[in-house]
Amino acid sequence: MRRFAALVLLLALAGCGGNSTGRPAPASTAPPEPGAQLHVEVIASGLQDPWDIGFLPDGTALVDQRPGRLALLADHRPGALVHPVRADFGDLLVKGEGGLLGLLVHPDFAADRRFLTCQTHQVGGKAVDVRVGTWRLSEDGSRADRVGDLLTGLPLNPSGRHSGCRLALAADGALLVGTGDSARPDVPQDRTSLGGKVLRLNIDTGAPLPDNPFISSPDPRERLIWTFGHRNVQGVAPRPDGQVFIAEHGPAYDDEVNLLRPGGNYGWNPSQGGTTSGYDESVPMTNLHRFPDAIRAVWSSGDERLAPSGATFLTGPQWGRLDGVLAVATLRGSKLLLLRTAPDGAVREVLIPPELNGTFGRLRAARQGPDGALYLSTSNGEDDKILRVTTN
Repeated sequence: MRRFAALVLLLALAGCGGNSTGRPAPASTAPPEPGAQLHVEVIASGLQDPWDIGFLPDGTALVDQRPGRLALLADHRPGALVHPVRADFGDLLVKGEGGLLGLLVHPDFAADRRFLTCQTHQVGGKAVDVRVGTWRLSEDGSRADRVGDLLTGLPLNPSGRHSGCRLALAADGALLVGTGDSARPDVPQDRTSLGGKVLRLNIDTGAPLPDNPFISSPDPRERLIWTFGHRNVQGVAPRPDGQVFIAEHGPAYDDEVNLLRPGGNYGWNPSQGGTTSGYDESVPMTNLHRFPDAIRAVWSSGDERLAPSGATFLTGPQWGRLDGVLAVATLRGSKLLLLRTAPDGAVREVLIPPELNGTFGRLRAARQGPDGALYLSTSNGEDDKILRVTTN
């Protein structure tokens, strides 16, 4: 196993993730940092585009796959048996970036065996919306039955583009839903649309929470909004202290990591303020010229296109000097980013472990398991894998 000689890519002070043109301050480099090792194990293979991972109380794990498949991993060790889970996905639209997306195990799973999924929904072959559904897993884990829809009406492009939809449970128990803008120009800044947003709702009822920033709005959709002005949210990472970070795709530049502030506008506006009917991707990711109060990214990729995806915080003494870093999987970048963040959310440095730098292809999901290890999924389209990452 190679030493964890993490390369320092960027020393990022708070606020330098993007400037008025949407481009970051130039990256700086430093000598490799000596230290511990990362240990990467393949625990399952033979999957197709696994989008998310959910851990169950008995030590098994649910994995959903974008074409509309559920699997149950028997354990967390290399060579874990992969059992198919029967479920009816007859209403699933599998096209482009659409399909079976985020997954979250309900915190009361031990009592009622519920879990949630995001999926793109069609009727008669026609794209309708992106929705969050609730399921119940059978006692033997062989079947999942749809209980109902918790949230509907997220905009869906017929091509499947920018379908977004990552689920996370906040420290206060709120359900967070990161959504894509469906590649429609007016959606990110339209607070009557659920696209290009982070939504905050009750995980059992789907109702907006009473302290949401727009709870007094007459529009029921606006009452669900926590933040807006996003392009395509792919990772939602709550920190134990209550802060929430997201990873989102930029166009051909400026992939971002953002720290969420209730009611915040993150500045994506491909309609140029309604002056064009087209989806103009030449505008800045965080358009401070049009929106001077837009919230700057805490980190931006600049001209490098990485396509960040799942994100989670690594916590616990087993991580040593990596305790508290934000782990972000990347698709196009085919690498893992480890972001050291200050208490105020500022990103101090970004590390790339060589053990996960182009070694497994595209990385999609990132979840910390109940054993404290980091679990990643690959998204290469065939013979995809679930990886278990620890330190030695």
